[in-house]
Amino acid sequence: MTQKLRDIMSKNVTSVTPNQTIEEAARLMSQNNVGFLPVVENGQLKGIITDRDITLRSTAAGGNEKAKVADCMTSGQIVSGNPEMDAAEAAQIMAQHQIRRLPVVENNQMVGIVSLGDLATEQATQQEAGQALNSISEPSNPQ
Repeated sequence: MTQKLRDIMSKNVTSVTPNQTIEEAARLMSQNNVGFLPVVENGQLKGIITDRDITLRSTAAGGNEKAKVADCMTSGQIVSGNPEMDAAEAAQIMAQHQIRRLPVVENNQMVGIVSLGDLATEQATQQEAGQALNSISEPSNPQ
């Protein structure tokens, strides 16, 4: 039986708000050695921002470091899980959406993040994590 996300997710997650600058987001990424930050406002997940978002949506477009996170983040339909979801289901969702990290939301509040690494360390989900990584690593069809 696989574990619930509640048992394997990271709970102390560094996040940014939509009104912070991308410079602040990049600094937090550097300090925490991560390439992904959830964008949270009043506890609610509003989007995500990655080092790639900053590079492609700001730097490559001639933007400046004082631009707001809201200008570069991915928002809209953010894929997320819930704490009671089992790890195998999370791995399946991550593979389907080609994502390496899944925000965990409960009662409309972000409560954690689960990564492929979290899933891979769980004996029961190692195979699913491997399959998810294979799906994520496949090139997507440009639209």
